[in-house]
Amino acid sequence: MKKNILIMAVGIWFLSAGLSSCNYLNKKPDNLLTSDLIWSTRANAESYLYNIYGYIIQTDGGDYSAMGASDESSVSIPSTDVRQMVVGNWSPVNAYFDHWGNYYNGIRSSFIFEANIDKVPATQLSVSLKNQYKAEARFLRGWFYWQLMKQFGPVVKVTDALSLNDDFNKYPRSSFDDCKDYINQLMDQAASGLPTQWASSSNYGRPTKGACLAVKAQLALLAASPLWNGNPAFASFKNQDGTQLAPTAYDAGKWKIAADAAKAVIDLGSYKLFTNIDNGGTQFDPYLSVRDLFLTNWNSEIIFSRNYWKYWGYVKCVSPGAGGYSMYNATQNIVDAFYMNNGRTIDDPLSGYTATNFAQSNGAKYWEHSKGQWNMYANREPRFYAYIQYNGRPVLPAPTVDDKNYYSSAGNVDGTGRVEFYYNGKAGAKASGASNNITGYDVLKNVSPADNIRQDAVNYRPFILIRYAEILLDYVEALNEYDPSNSNIVLYLDQIRTRAGLPGIEITYPNAVGNKDLMRKYILKERQVELCFESDRYFTLVRRLLLGNVENQTIYGLNVNTDDQGQGFGFTGLYNKTLFQKRVWNNKMYLFPISQYQLDRDRALVQNPGW
Repeated sequence: MKKNILIMAVGIWFLSAGLSSCNYLNKKPDNLLTSDLIWSTRANAESYLYNIYGYIIQTDGGDYSAMGASDESSVSIPSTDVRQMVVGNWSPVNAYFDHWGNYYNGIRSSFIFEANIDKVPATQLSVSLKNQYKAEARFLRGWFYWQLMKQFGPVVKVTDALSLNDDFNKYPRSSFDDCKDYINQLMDQAASGLPTQWASSSNYGRPTKGACLAVKAQLALLAASPLWNGNPAFASFKNQDGTQLAPTAYDAGKWKIAADAAKAVIDLGSYKLFTNIDNGGTQFDPYLSVRDLFLTNWNSEIIFSRNYWKYWGYVKCVSPGAGGYSMYNATQNIVDAFYMNNGRTIDDPLSGYTATNFAQSNGAKYWEHSKGQWNMYANREPRFYAYIQYNGRPVLPAPTVDDKNYYSSAGNVDGTGRVEFYYNGKAGAKASGASNNITGYDVLKNVSPADNIRQDAVNYRPFILIRYAEILLDYVEALNEYDPSNSNIVLYLDQIRTRAGLPGIEITYPNAVGNKDLMRKYILKERQVELCFESDRYFTLVRRLLLGNVENQTIYGLNVNTDDQGQGFGFTGLYNKTLFQKRVWNNKMYLFPISQYQLDRDRALVQNPGW
């Protein structure tokens, strides 16, 4: 059998990877397609490309960065990998979330695809379409390298297919800047062959020029941030031959590069913040705008997304009992981060916040608190109500009255399905089941009111990997670091606040305007709230060297384990802010360890500092 697939072999790559997950190769040996057949038809070649897309890891609830590794959330099952990580129980031998091999398999497949796609007969695949597919493969290769850098720092840069006889041990890590420059090169090459927008919905989920520019913007922000901009902890981070792997000197100019890279995405004019008006609404509604941007297919805010994701499992894990697992729990830390509806933080004496007693009346807006709910949840901003499931709030993934009543104990059946996080409640600590709520909160983001988790029925939506709000926040964060008086900081930050139904930052906190340190505080606060449960909180704290701070390792919840003794929703003891967890931290954890398995396969690799 003639083999035309180029074999690449680095010690960190599995030689059996590549097409192994394609359905048409998951057959008995006598049914396997030869490599010649793979490139003989358009259908087979496109299947190969789609297989490369399959190496994209969805950073939903099952990934450490989105759920459990930062201060915004925890996972209720102690034995899960992320719970082991945050108590310090990990090492190169038991390296959790070891995505190294997965991404290099994707890189390997992208090389093979690019080297062979021209073999497809012109009668089946045009030159222009072949060039488009090559651009997609280059984007995916750059994406995989970008994800590797976020997790591990400098990696092994391979720029071509290697022969099977290559010495696996001669491939050391490239420097941070070399890796960064290579990703930028790949994104530039990909952008030249990709459209600004796709004309047909059948192409949604493929990258665009904007996606390429967005990756460059994210990468530039990482390079400008304290983790990689002259970090003294990396002064001795070198290859075996003494090659320096991390930049040793701080360069303030990198913030301008990051700002310019994000502004390039803005200036494309292809994206805008989604509002409910885009979804048929006749009047702006901030609650529907921040909720439905995740539920509306291919809206104007999406820069890059996946066409398919396992949304059923996510919704099941964030939903309360009895229908859901209540496994992905928000923390008191993130609850306290949300603004009041007047745009002020809860520690601001002018905010009107109170953490005692029950509310005596309903909120002014339909999405706000109801009478009898705890005052801690009264008069908060729309994003709070769209993203946090709290005690007494009607359950969202239950569309009918009968479904809602399913979540209520006998004495609480009233057609609203108020979530019972108190000890004896249906979603409380005493409830039967393997996963019980441990903080007094569930995650509500990315959950549709049309979902019915009781019936395990969940509606389709794409999984968003990059959205425009993040680019706006990238831009104002970088701009503030080198030009804090620039009026664009207020202009673009206010776009996000306005969509969230809040007054402008210059109205609420005028002293922050032009004050770099104070404005940085509010920009990072805005990131924490706007991008919660989307992986950004973890990576922002990492690149800013803030994850190890005591306040970010001290996790709070409610007093869920104290018996309410039949008081139910009237049990005031539930709302005592309770220390849930003091996590274990070591500064080496700013980077993941390279697994011992990979180090043994490539002796030229050096381990990350401290591991």
